[in-house]
Amino acid sequence: MTEAVHKRPKHLALWQIRLPFPGIVSIVHRVTGAGLFLLLPFLICLLDLSLGSQSSFETFRAIIAHPLAKLVLLGLLWAYLHHFCAGIRYLFLDIDKGLDLPSARKSASAVVTVSLTLTVVIGGLLW
Repeated sequence: MTEAVHKRPKHLALWQIRLPFPGIVSIVHRVTGAGLFLLLPFLICLLDLSLGSQSSFETFRAIIAHPLAKLVLLGLLWAYLHHFCAGIRYLFLDIDKGLDLPSARKSASAVVTVSLTLTVVIGGLLW
């Protein structure tokens, strides 16, 4: 009895995998959730500084006036908005709305478009 020899790859070539757009949105949803969770202590520290005394509020204003801090906060704003919009998309998918491929692609595009648009609008107002 001879067994067929299967040629399996020895490693997974991630750069050769072509993921569909809804899959990319799904991965970004997970990454933004993890990023928001990991940067939560930074946000809580900023909240503490803003609500403390007058001197701590001045420290808070000095921190958020720095361009790098503004960039990080803008990134967090986009991460929150993307995570929120994608979460709404997944709630609809959970009730079996938009499961077919064209609808899934349209809703994934809508998530990216709405989150980027809201980031530009809200970030522009806050900058």
